[in-house]
Amino acid sequence: MTELTGKVAFVTGGAQGIGEAISKRLADDGFAVAVADLNETNANKVAKDINDAGGKAVGIQVDVSNRDGVFKAVQETAKVLGGFDVIVNNAGLGPTTPIDTITPEQFDQVYHVNVAGTLWGIQAAHEQFKKFGHGGKIINATSQAGVVGNPNLALYSGTKFAIRGLTQVAARDLAEEHINVNAYAPGIVKTPMMFDIAHQVGQNAGKDDEWGMQTFAKDIALKRLSEPEDVAAGVSFLAGPDSDYVTGQTLEVDGGMQFH
Repeated sequence: MTELTGKVAFVTGGAQGIGEAISKRLADDGFAVAVADLNETNANKVAKDINDAGGKAVGIQVDVSNRDGVFKAVQETAKVLGGFDVIVNNAGLGPTTPIDTITPEQFDQVYHVNVAGTLWGIQAAHEQFKKFGHGGKIINATSQAGVVGNPNLALYSGTKFAIRGLTQVAARDLAEEHINVNAYAPGIVKTPMMFDIAHQVGQNAGKDDEWGMQTFAKDIALKRLSEPEDVAAGVSFLAGPDSDYVTGQTLEVDGGMQFH
């Protein structure tokens, strides 16, 4: 654990998978971290792991689809940790959605969590940057499926394309305030959500889970699935000073599935 920098980061979906890896990596980088998650018990557990390792963290319960809840969580973070410098809008849903199966209720749920949740995070972070009188970093989770449409993921891919658009617009709108807005696009990461997607895709095709996973993983140039820590390393770059001249970009951390 490096020495604390005095900077504060807020990570949504921070209690498992990629979000947990990001929370722990930013703590290693010296940030005080708010581990924000719908599951408060798990958020507190990750925060305890960070504190036990010599870092500084708090667990915060948040439903990112609720605008007031996001603002409250961000405000609480700034108050408890004494500042606000980075938000990582990581929380999201990734259901398998063959075209003909999508319902209005499912559409509303996935877009509210993935897209609205990102927008509320951008707004809440902006409020704090203005309050503290400095710029900051806004980092949004898109996906390889938000760069190229993936089979069976109409809702998920659609939301992740939308997040790239939000990222670019916010980068333009907030640049004069010294706020950098970027996105990261994970590929096929070994997380519970990805294994569930692979299971559902395989099941829909009458195949096994490995077949479902290979539907997405077969074109990885580096020939291995991603660990959550691979993605966290990319987010670390976007959160730190080395990315101060980078804004409006999507950093693809996918092992070479797409080249741009």
